[in-house]
Amino acid sequence: MPAAGVEPAWLREEQGGALILELLVQPRASRTRVVGEHDGRLKVQLAAPPVDGEANAALVEFLARAIRVKKADVEVLRGETGRRKTVRVTGVTAAAVVAALLPFAPPSGGASL
Repeated sequence: MPAAGVEPAWLREEQGGALILELLVQPRASRTRVVGEHDGRLKVQLAAPPVDGEANAALVEFLARAIRVKKADVEVLRGETGRRKTVRVTGVTAAAVVAALLPFAPPSGGASL
């Protein structure tokens, strides 16, 4: 986990308070969960297949539930058809996002939602 007050490489704040998350998504995993940081991005495994937007919908739902915001506050900006995605989240602080997502990553147990 980053030091207090230091944002991880995969998270940045936009003007206006929105947050940008750089993610590496692995569809068709055994379960949906955050597995840690990889290559400057937060790696998220999704149980959903990458077919007909199912993985993107599952990602939005997972992030909204984990961060405790509405699904409408989570938007995939880039990477709709790829594994590397850029996501915008509104209505939450950077500290809350880090606190919500990094505890799911190993070595703390790799819990999932």
